[in-house]
Amino acid sequence: MNFELLKQTLEKNSINLDEQFRRVFHGRGDFYEGFSFLTIDSINNILNVAFYKSIQEDEEIRLLDLLKQYISTSRHTTINLQRRYLSKAPSEVIVGTLANDLFAIEDDLKFNIDLKSNQNNGYFPDMKKGRQYIQSIAKDKNVLNLFSYTCGFSLSASIAGASSVNNIDMSKGALSKGRNNHHLNNISTSNIHFGPYNILKSFSRIRKKAPYDIIIIDPPTFQKGSFEATKDYIKIIRRLEEISSENCVILACLNSPFLSEDFLIDLFKEHCNSFNFDRRLENCQEFISINEKKSLKNLIFTNNNAN
Repeated sequence: MNFELLKQTLEKNSINLDEQFRRVFHGRGDFYEGFSFLTIDSINNILNVAFYKSIQEDEEIRLLDLLKQYISTSRHTTINLQRRYLSKAPSEVIVGTLANDLFAIEDDLKFNIDLKSNQNNGYFPDMKKGRQYIQSIAKDKNVLNLFSYTCGFSLSASIAGASSVNNIDMSKGALSKGRNNHHLNNISTSNIHFGPYNILKSFSRIRKKAPYDIIIIDPPTFQKGSFEATKDYIKIIRRLEEISSENCVILACLNSPFLSEDFLIDLFKEHCNSFNFDRRLENCQEFISINEKKSLKNLIFTNNNAN
């Protein structure tokens, strides 16, 4: 591992850090040889380090020593290590302490996060551009947020003045966290619905609040027993015309490293041809991979019947 390169990258990306969430090292983009296992995030005064595979003990000691030296001159007071390859183990606080109530800040929004386990913390920073896009078009719109998880898109739509948002996810726990995210941001949930449904089996319920002006589809690539992009995305696309308004805009997301944007574009052409592919949203610079196919795909489709 080129530890000098890691040090230089951290120093470069740490200029003007503030309380906002920032990815300061993204090894998984494959730009840094030997560091594909590593991401490092600045979350206010926390440096959150994630290992996606185990490494040699001497390399780990050297890496953590480098980070300890780094925070001696940065805004950070805590180093937290998540071993993402150990799903049920707790995280390790290397330096400092973790508060019980933590949140990440993105623009003007706050997202509750959990850094004490090795699981997803509840906030997906690579989707920032998607949330910004939804915020830019959501005023007075009826929004459907499929696979909403902790409802990040709902926050963006709500703060922009959406008339209503329908969040659908089969995880009641995730939706509960999503409701808490709205409360954290002082957003009323009077016009926001949280539906704990299996999307593929619940279109009759989803249709009750149609037609939708904005439809967001942000599924997992693979979740055993509930969704597999290669065979299940088509089932959603086939139903979009019956729940969409005349001026509907669709944000269709795909985060598979094995599927290109053409996978979704072709499905829409064949099974939902009243919608045209408009464009792919650019990704945040810090999350771009050498192989663009591996990067997040956020695709915009618009109704060709729109005025």
